[in-house]
Amino acid sequence: MWIILGGIAAMILGVLGLIKWWLLFLKALAALVPFTLLMGGIFAVIIGISSVKERAEEKRGEAAEQSTESDKS
Repeated sequence: MWIILGGIAAMILGVLGLIKWWLLFLKALAALVPFTLLMGGIFAVIIGISSVKERAEEKRGEAAEQSTESDKS
């Protein structure tokens, strides 16, 4: 019950804060959008590089398996 009341109080304070400091909120939002895009881009590049490395290792593993199979025959 206390959690619900605390949540309602936080929502009311949040709405009042947005009303009072709307222009500051918009400035903060404008500053966060480029930062978020930058961080998302960095993570995408890191994940892409990791994916490429993983695929290269898989191909090397498959090539090694094929060479050991052909050596056995």
